[in-house]
Amino acid sequence: MRKLLVGFLASAALGLLAGSASAEDKALAIVVKGLDNPFFEQINLGCQKWNNENAGKGYKCLYTGPASSADEAGEIQIVDDLLTRPDVAAIAISPSNAPLMAKLLKERAPKIPVMTIDADLGADDAALRKTYLGTDNYLMGVKFAEHLQKLKPDGGTICLQLGNVAADNINARAAGTRDTLAGAKGTDKLTGQNGWTEIAGCPLFTNDQADLANQQMADTFTANPDLDAFVLEGGWAQFAPQAYAQVTDQVKDKMASGKLIIVAGDTLPPQMEALKAGRSHVQVGQRPFEMGYRAPTVMLDLIEGKTVEPVIYTGLDECTQETVDSCIAK
Repeated sequence: MRKLLVGFLASAALGLLAGSASAEDKALAIVVKGLDNPFFEQINLGCQKWNNENAGKGYKCLYTGPASSADEAGEIQIVDDLLTRPDVAAIAISPSNAPLMAKLLKERAPKIPVMTIDADLGADDAALRKTYLGTDNYLMGVKFAEHLQKLKPDGGTICLQLGNVAADNINARAAGTRDTLAGAKGTDKLTGQNGWTEIAGCPLFTNDQADLANQQMADTFTANPDLDAFVLEGGWAQFAPQAYAQVTDQVKDKMASGKLIIVAGDTLPPQMEALKAGRSHVQVGQRPFEMGYRAPTVMLDLIEGKTVEPVIYTGLDECTQETVDSCIAK
């Protein structure tokens, strides 16, 4: 039943996409982890800007993904369907489950260019895609750690909140955070290095669900009243601003005094409002709009056989409570 439902939803989504392009247009498809994530809507806006600037040129940027970010199978099905469509000229994928997506690409052996966007395949499977466009996720994790080191120079107890277990981009951020705090590459767990210790039960995995992310935070704060730092390696909890406000209300005094530090990924408008309100200390932001805007042009370069770098980074924005009004790159 689930397989039938996934197939139906994927077909419906692709049908809507097909209806949005003229008959002569070739599709430059962007497949994200889930349409329920506001981060990916910024990629869509970039995709649509590209369409507005390139109307009538024979190509259309098509944005799709499963309804839920937790639906790994749904994303696989959508990519599988796109690879069989004659009107699809290239695909950019943000793989929710990198090993599963790599398995599909090995089985399908696509004849059209395939790239990754926002999230990459694992290092062992990088040859399956032509290029990766997005954030240097390890560096993003390093930036989290650098800000933590400034705010908590003696270290402390810490909890990392991640997304899906097999999401390569989030795992890379966690590695950057741990390695930098520990001062050593390949740190699997913080167990006292430079004063930093991960508490029992962490890391937490949200499966990219905002409600679960907020519940995890609330439970962690209740069970660990002396926690020194909480790192949202992605912005999931903050994507539900009202729930996030309620969760941080219970630790607002600790945050104001600097006893508890919260650093988080992404700089969407609700997140910047949270930063201004003192509900986080640092936001390290990606540039999803730029990803969506640049991806169709990169796909066209691949189609035309032009030289494309194997990795294209889109940069980061580092925002603190002191720089919140000026930190976003224009």
